Amino acid sequence: MSNWLSRILVAAVGLPIVLGAVYVGGWWAFALVLVAALVGLHEYWLLARPLAPLAPAGYIGAVLALAGVEAGGIAWGFGGVLATFPLAFVLKAISEARAAATIAISGTVMGAAWIGGGLGSLLLLRELPDHGRLAALTVLLAVWAGDTFAYLGGRLLGRHKMAPATSPGKTWEGFVVGTAATVFVAFVALYHQHLLTIGESIVLGVVIAVAAPLGDLFESLLKRDMDVKDTGRLLGGHGGMLDRIDALLFAAPAAYFTILAFLT
Repeated sequence: MSNWLSRILVAAVGLPIVLGAVYVGGWWAFALVLVAALVGLHEYWLLARPLAPLAPAGYIGAVLALAGVEAGGIAWGFGGVLATFPLAFVLKAISEARAAATIAISGTVMGAAWIGGGLGSLLLLRELPDHGRLAALTVLLAVWAGDTFAYLGGRLLGRHKMAPATSPGKTWEGFVVGTAATVFVAFVALYHQHLLTIGESIVLGVVIAVAAPLGDLFESLLKRDMDVKDTGRLLGGHGGMLDRIDALLFAAPAAYFTILAFLT
């Protein structure tokens, strides 16, 4: 099967599931995010194997973060992420592995915070009063639109590399096209929806347009450090789970706190 065909098939199956679960919200959205987090963490442990991460502590911390967000909001979710640190310390103390404690523990906490915290922010968006469904769906669609159009813009117009050492495929031309698509989607989705003003919706689009590529570049940097191309082949031409959600892991927290700032 060609790379393009596999990407189309995965998108055709995955998009309705993701959008449907987020639209319904509640424990359906939680279940979707939990599966994505567990798969993403598994890929991260394999990616970071040279750092000897303490996977059980990371799994527990990320799950506690997501469950805390669902049950009690941001404070409980933050507590779940913080729980990763003492758990990792205890596991390292009783472990016979000879890897440096600083590297193993910090690598573990980073995985839980990056993946658990990033996906937890999507749940926080969905739980916003009155307009949570609109906010979460807008962020998802804006991230996907920006990623798609940045790729197409880069293929058609790309001349100037954005980060040649980290992600050679990204270009400034693609970034401009992706930014335009992201801002457009945020504006159209939020126009006259009584959540944000027109100006605020445009600012939100810009925030997402900047945060999403940074999330992509962050994962690319990790892969470069570990000398791997993709984090997996679970999603066919899309690569692994982390390859698909890396932009969202930065964009969702940025969007949540931006919307929160506008609403307070």
